[in-house]
Amino acid sequence: MHRVSRTACIILLALLVGMTCGCTTQSPTLQGGDIKGPLVPARDLGTTEISNYEGKPLNDFKALPDNSVRGPQSVDLASYRLVIDEAVRSPQHLTYAEVLSHTHYQKLITLHCVEGWSATGLFEGVLMKDLLAQAGPLPSAVTVIFHGQDDYTTSLPLATVLERNMLLAYRVNNGDLVARNGYPFQLAAEDKLGYKWCKWVVRIELSTDPDFKGFWERQGYGNDAEVNPSP
Repeated sequence: MHRVSRTACIILLALLVGMTCGCTTQSPTLQGGDIKGPLVPARDLGTTEISNYEGKPLNDFKALPDNSVRGPQSVDLASYRLVIDEAVRSPQHLTYAEVLSHTHYQKLITLHCVEGWSATGLFEGVLMKDLLAQAGPLPSAVTVIFHGQDDYTTSLPLATVLERNMLLAYRVNNGDLVARNGYPFQLAAEDKLGYKWCKWVVRIELSTDPDFKGFWERQGYGNDAEVNPSP
């Protein structure tokens, strides 16, 4: 009887881990390790999605588990506006085309899930640095809070977003994001665990609160979420 109860507890714990980490317990077997490439201006790679880039294998991001809180979101581009507001000099309400009017960059980045799997893709997007410069963060701004269409929130220090040249991505592996992957925009939060990679980004809030906690962070997940923390 005790052996049965112990087994049931283990199964329940595994299910809870899968739910709370934002990854399913049926995650595919993906490549491990951390693959990175330089940040470069986007170049034309043809008209089809790619599965290999400069000799490095890429994962099919459309086949990854749906780890969102409310399921894939549908965003209407005709009415879409990316809001950048709060601790800024010039609040922005940008159309999809206005976001993409900034210089496009590409970078090979590995997304790491807290469950232990990883997936590598060639992400293309615009620099968060350029978008934030357009809004003009106030000197008191220390945190960037990302809001998804599904009301999901997560945050990163402003200094980290700028220093790491993070991308607001609209393509992966030479194909536009699909709803499952965060269309029209997903934050490519390089070197941060997957729950920092906000999908369906509709608002970027500059905050003076250094201790803001987003959805999973309020459930007990670390606010730092560094993949390879310093000793």
